[in-house]
Amino acid sequence: MEKRVRNRWLIVAIIMAAVLVDQALKLYIATHFALGESREVLPFFFLCFVENDGMAFGIEWFDKLFLTIFRLLAVGVLGWYMHRLVSRGCRTGYLAMIALTAAGALGNIIDCMFYGRLFGYAPFFYGKVVDMLYFPIITDSAGDCLFFRPVFNIADSCITVAVISILIWFRRDLDDSLKKDADNS
Repeated sequence: MEKRVRNRWLIVAIIMAAVLVDQALKLYIATHFALGESREVLPFFFLCFVENDGMAFGIEWFDKLFLTIFRLLAVGVLGWYMHRLVSRGCRTGYLAMIALTAAGALGNIIDCMFYGRLFGYAPFFYGKVVDMLYFPIITDSAGDCLFFRPVFNIADSCITVAVISILIWFRRDLDDSLKKDADNS
């Protein structure tokens, strides 16, 4: 099979797998936990049900509708970018990281678009993102978290892992792809 065809299937597989795992866990948490409920898995790992109305870490800089539309546009741009990368024959690892980024964004878009309607608390496009992964790595004697308070989800993890990987291992690929786009303009 030609590399370009393999890479197109790889993109589809990564996005589908990441979104499926993300959504399955979010739906499980939203239907089996009460909002704010937390269950210890390991002493440093908890599953807890938190709804995030804004961006990463609950930041609310923009209107919810604007944020959801921005995410949709970002996924569209990432789709176009992946198409360009496949056409140019870029490295498979770099393409996989871009696909992981798109999958993470898509996972959170699904929450924003549908969860408000599905669970009956908000109109279409105004749903909240379900977060559930909590790692209070360092706590004090009272059990209060001193280090790593954020609660996040699989989609957030996909984006974070992909961006860090690009910066560490695929920086040259990013630079080359942006340079080629600037040269073509």
